Amino acid sequence: MTAKATTAAKTSTPKRDDGPAVISRRGLPIVAIIGRPNVGKSSLFNRFLRRRVAVVDDIPGVTRDRNYAVCDWRGRQFYLVDTGGMLPESEEQLTQAMLEQAKVAVAEADVVLFVVDTRGGDDRFDDLIAKEIRRSEKPKILVANKADTERQVPEAARFIRFGLGEAIPVSAESGFNSGDTLDAIVNNLPDMLDTREEDVIRVAIIGRPNVGKSSLMNRILGEERAVVSPIAGTTRDAIDSNVTHAGQRYCLVDTAGLRRRSKITESVEFYTSLRALKALEDCDVAIIVTDAVDGFTTQDLRVVEQAHEARRGILIAVNKWDAVEKDGKLADQLTRDLKERLGPYAYAPIVYISALTGQRARKTLEMAREIHTRAGTRLRTSELNRFLKDIQTHHGHPSVEGRDMKFNYVTQTDVCPPTFVFFVNHPEIVRKSYISYIANRLYESFDLAGVPLRLSFQQK
Repeated sequence: MTAKATTAAKTSTPKRDDGPAVISRRGLPIVAIIGRPNVGKSSLFNRFLRRRVAVVDDIPGVTRDRNYAVCDWRGRQFYLVDTGGMLPESEEQLTQAMLEQAKVAVAEADVVLFVVDTRGGDDRFDDLIAKEIRRSEKPKILVANKADTERQVPEAARFIRFGLGEAIPVSAESGFNSGDTLDAIVNNLPDMLDTREEDVIRVAIIGRPNVGKSSLMNRILGEERAVVSPIAGTTRDAIDSNVTHAGQRYCLVDTAGLRRRSKITESVEFYTSLRALKALEDCDVAIIVTDAVDGFTTQDLRVVEQAHEARRGILIAVNKWDAVEKDGKLADQLTRDLKERLGPYAYAPIVYISALTGQRARKTLEMAREIHTRAGTRLRTSELNRFLKDIQTHHGHPSVEGRDMKFNYVTQTDVCPPTFVFFVNHPEIVRKSYISYIANRLYESFDLAGVPLRLSFQQK
């Protein structure tokens, strides 16, 4: 089965002209909004995101009930994290939970946005949180929310006692000073440094908890670098390890399991999951590990979706193949079933492995290298236009409200991922089903397995 596709996100990707090379990038910075309950953290989160939010593919069937989002302000992108709703309701647990949340936010975030309430409230909690974050050298921005009237604006001055500088009076309700707050955030973001070595392929080993990610990494490395345990969630940190295989250098990143959002009930789990997403964003190829015994789950599909959204190469490794009773036809049948479950992401190659026995463990590296090479593919305009002529001959775009679609030409404008721009007379009427058809034919006609594509339609 070939892959379906939708119009790609219009996000910025560093350009590469001649195949795989070093890219200046790293995971997006994290900005955490923290504070006691009912100070308006979630309202401020929503206010900031009304300005400009990173666009993702509109693929049905996947819930997007996330507590974080990519925010873009003045050309800088960062993860904005809302910690509202992540605290227990019981009074006796609240203090400890808030202190734990503050500790984790300071440890994992690049910038901490501490929100207080100009109208007052339980300052005891404010004092505790301020004391915790004051110990860190991380950038801290103090925001006094609910300054909805001129009379309330001067109330922000009383929070100078926290020793965190002057508070910015804001109103999440009206948007007052929200731009100034975003300016302060961007001014405190760390530089986007190039931390990558040339000719090193970064491979993130990703998946839900307890599918064998650490075991696979240890098998590839030939040593016990990551803790292996039958208890789900053993890995907390993203661990970088270097290995050379068949003359190619790799940097492997083993990450904590990506859980469903409803199961991330403690701050540590929340930030650990976000750290895994940062590792995903900073890799070239994601090896997504699933479990042959449990089968391909909705959680697995969410992990694949996240890798696709990050526009990274994707390889699906079905682990614990040694534990499955099989005959000569099982792999083919499972592959057909899995491709059907993958739907829009069926362009990803599938390999059946056993981290326990080592079966095809290092083959995952070889396949990741092939995907990385394909991601740097640049097709000639002449062969793309022959391709365009062929698909129009066999299956042209249907008329829409009496308007005929005319394709003038197509060209490739970028790599990693390959980006194709189709020049047409009516880009606004291009049907999603036809975009899927073109993507499917691209995968069939050119060797692009494992590589997400960007398709854009513009008027000549």
